[in-house]
Amino acid sequence: MIRLIESEGFCITQARAKILLFIAKRKAKDCISDPQGQHSLVTEQIPATLPQTKIRPGADTRSDVLIVGAGPTGLACAIEAQKVGLKALIIDKGCVVNSVYNYPANMVFFTTPELLEIGEIPFNTAHFKPTRQEALEYYRRVAEHYKLHIHQYQWVKTIAGKDGDFHVTATDRSNGIFDYRARKIVIATGYYDLANLLKIPGEDLPKVFHYFREPHPFYDTDVLVIGGKNSAAEAALDLWRHGVRVTLVHRRVGLHDHIKYWVRPDIENRIKSGEIPAYFNSTVAEIGLDYVVIKTPDGPVELKNDFVFAMTGYHPDFDFLTSVGIELSSEQCRPVCDPVTLESNVPGVYVGGVIVAGSRTNEIFIENGRFHGKQIATHLKQKLGGTAAQR
Repeated sequence: MIRLIESEGFCITQARAKILLFIAKRKAKDCISDPQGQHSLVTEQIPATLPQTKIRPGADTRSDVLIVGAGPTGLACAIEAQKVGLKALIIDKGCVVNSVYNYPANMVFFTTPELLEIGEIPFNTAHFKPTRQEALEYYRRVAEHYKLHIHQYQWVKTIAGKDGDFHVTATDRSNGIFDYRARKIVIATGYYDLANLLKIPGEDLPKVFHYFREPHPFYDTDVLVIGGKNSAAEAALDLWRHGVRVTLVHRRVGLHDHIKYWVRPDIENRIKSGEIPAYFNSTVAEIGLDYVVIKTPDGPVELKNDFVFAMTGYHPDFDFLTSVGIELSSEQCRPVCDPVTLESNVPGVYVGGVIVAGSRTNEIFIENGRFHGKQIATHLKQKLGGTAAQR
């Protein structure tokens, strides 16, 4: 069956059709791409047997502000919006604070607990530095306290419409399709979902990881850790302490200056003693099934290898931002936005959290991104006043 879809401005029918077609061709790995919605006439072949759109019934599909991302910044935005009398809905393709969940199991934060607080809820911890587990419990407690409306495991695919009347389409893990309407949009998607790839042979092998959770599965194996910042240093130490033969590779002359003060002497001593061999000013040239090739100042070195942790950093989903119409700066991919209100160049669409810094992901953390909620809510109150969506 061939269906013609005419788009006048933004059209939710077109957005839904793209999602349906994406699902239909998923097994064939055929990706459809027209994120800007610039074609005035779209011809799609859509099988008549495609599943029907599943829409959540009732007022849950409408909100004053729809927030994409349930990280600390996204939660803070919803809290502050509720405080000024607006109805907020959060959608996330993962769980609540999904990035924190994906941190190493035994991670200890660099900061103190009060700097992670949102919504004026105290963050009480057993130690001076909070752990990942404590942070997960804290943010769950905050979400429960404010009775935040959060739809987990739904992936926002398209945002269309205009200021005051946005149409959002999302899919869940079973390819169900959900339509939402919102007067304002906040994008607070973070950056931890997309790793910076090395673009070398073998990087796509199943033995290569860009996230480190725990060391046990790698006991008595040969592991290469790539990187010179906190994540690489902590992964190397944790692996070494649990019976793993670890080698560290970093492209710079030494470890990064911002490594946690209690981690630096530990990793430096392990390197100095030879317990964790390290190659600096070096890069990985190739990853094989049971080996890696390292390009060093003294020439190539081949090492026996079972697993690789490429802790090379992460970046925001720039493609998603541009698909909404948000402009990015040429050098650092910073979203164009008002520095006070955080409203982007697209009227009614705001940005919050680390994505405000573009590729400079070391500028914004939970500690300062959590205040973006108040900035955005202040502007939302001026624009929407007391005319909240029907509950």
